[in-house]
Amino acid sequence: MFDTLTGKLQQTFKRLRNKGRLTEADVKEALRDVRLALLEADVNFKVVREFLDRVEERAVGQDVLQSLTPDQGVIRIVRDELVKLLGSTPERVHMASNPPTVIYLVGLQGAGKTTVAAKLARMLRHQGRQPLLVAADVYRPAAVEQLKVLADKVPVPVVTEPGLNPVDLAELGLKMSRRLAKDVVIIDTAGRLHVDDVLMTELQEMHRRAPAHEMLLVVDAMTGQDAVKVALAFKERLPLSGVVMTKLDGDARGGAALSIRQVTGLAIKLMGSGEKLEDLELFNPDRMASRILGMGDILTLIEKAEASMDQRDAQALAGKIEKADFTLDDFRAMIEQVKKLGPLSKVMEMLPGMGGQMAKMKDQVDDRGLVRVEAILNSMTKRERAKPEILDGSRRLRIARGSGTSVQDVNRLVKQFDEMKKVMRQMKGKKGRSRMGRLPFPPLG
Repeated sequence: MFDTLTGKLQQTFKRLRNKGRLTEADVKEALRDVRLALLEADVNFKVVREFLDRVEERAVGQDVLQSLTPDQGVIRIVRDELVKLLGSTPERVHMASNPPTVIYLVGLQGAGKTTVAAKLARMLRHQGRQPLLVAADVYRPAAVEQLKVLADKVPVPVVTEPGLNPVDLAELGLKMSRRLAKDVVIIDTAGRLHVDDVLMTELQEMHRRAPAHEMLLVVDAMTGQDAVKVALAFKERLPLSGVVMTKLDGDARGGAALSIRQVTGLAIKLMGSGEKLEDLELFNPDRMASRILGMGDILTLIEKAEASMDQRDAQALAGKIEKADFTLDDFRAMIEQVKKLGPLSKVMEMLPGMGGQMAKMKDQVDDRGLVRVEAILNSMTKRERAKPEILDGSRRLRIARGSGTSVQDVNRLVKQFDEMKKVMRQMKGKKGRSRMGRLPFPPLG
């Protein structure tokens, strides 16, 4: 996500830091680099011009240039203006005071509406809501079946009726929600390869018969400025209330995300960050600006950990770490907890300083390293995991063969585990002094 842009911005700011004292010419030169980076990221050229005008106006002020850390002042200004560009404050999907809340998902074919419908249903279920899906895309082959398959995984009911047109299906969904006591109706609508009158007229009639509380436009981030054009076209004909940006995990440029709010006035409310049903996040401008600048997103990482990890297991693991009573079985449990956070590359993107490095490290950092470590641990006997000191040469050879790895891989894992144990013994008894950051991560090589 924004890998190329993040890397180039970090290079620019590194050059600023190396200069020490800054002149007005230094700032303007850096902003020229920022301009090129944004344009290469496919950000709308008018948005870039207005953004840099605001940054320059603030950055060449005396308070910045005469401060002891002028480079940090410039970075802070860029971050503040990025937050404004992305929408300043997060905007949530609003729930009706008198249920059911009716949410339409609209957009072009291929934007990911059907998948977003299931993801949104899952998110709302985890918030204590009772969603109902309506399969109103009757034109795309297998669209209804796709929604049913995804809905079964959530699980939530789906309203569908062969022979009914989308307008009647929307009205039927509203009636069924009251009959089944569901408080949210999510309507998956049909898309086209282009915006046309037939599509818009149908959506307008659906809205008239089953009025929307939220009409969210689903756009593919990888289409760049075309996503902004689509948003403008839909906004002319429909009462859009926000945007869902999909495929941000695969978009190295991210220009659509940085342009769409400024050009259309529509807030990005949700973003798709992967293919799994849990890969739908609330869009937070402040956190996204930090990610773009390579500052990480620790808050989102913590929230993911709280949502995905078993708290009792995590507390038990923490207790063993505190007492330095840690075995290779516990190490294996730790890896299981880490895997629940999602792909390792995504986790690392949220760590400060790692965002811009991910483009260089994509071929080196993946989940295969964790799979390899798990295979080694699973090839050990329970006694070997409890007492790694008994792992002599013949045992290590057997483990390597059983796990499809090398003896060197086994040696590296055991050595790293020994280092972890040493750190834990140093931590023992030192309450309130977190030294977990020094724990080595499971080997990736």
